[in-house]
Amino acid sequence: MSKRELPLTAVTAPGCEVTPLVRQPLTPPAATELAAVFKALSDPVRLRLLSVIASHVGQEACVCDISDGFDVSQPTISHHLKVLREAGLLSSERRGSWVYYRVEPDALRQLSSLLDIALPEAAAR
Repeated sequence: MSKRELPLTAVTAPGCEVTPLVRQPLTPPAATELAAVFKALSDPVRLRLLSVIASHVGQEACVCDISDGFDVSQPTISHHLKVLREAGLLSSERRGSWVYYRVEPDALRQLSSLLDIALPEAAAR
C-alpha cells in the first residue's frame, strides 16, 4: 500500500485530530476557475459596474444607463464590461444600437455558495 492510499488518520501528526468534512472542498480546476472570477471582481470599477447592473429591474441595464457616475472613459467601461462578461458574471445582447448587460444568476449563486461558510460562534464574533 502506498502512502497515498493510507487513511488520513495514519499520516497525521500524533495528537492531531482529524475533523470530518461538512462539505466538499474545491477541486484544483474549480479553484482555478473561481480565482479568475474573483480576479475579475477585484477591480473597484468592475465591482461597481456589476452592482449597478444588478440594481436595475431584472438585473439588466443598457450600457447607456450604467456609464454615468464613473471617472473613466467609455472605452474603459467597455473593457471592464468585457472582463466581467468573459468571467461569466454578465451576458450581453445588442438591441438596435445599444448593448444591454445582464447579471448571470448561476455565476452569482456559485460565488454565494462558496462564500456561504458557517462560522463557529467564536469566529463569528
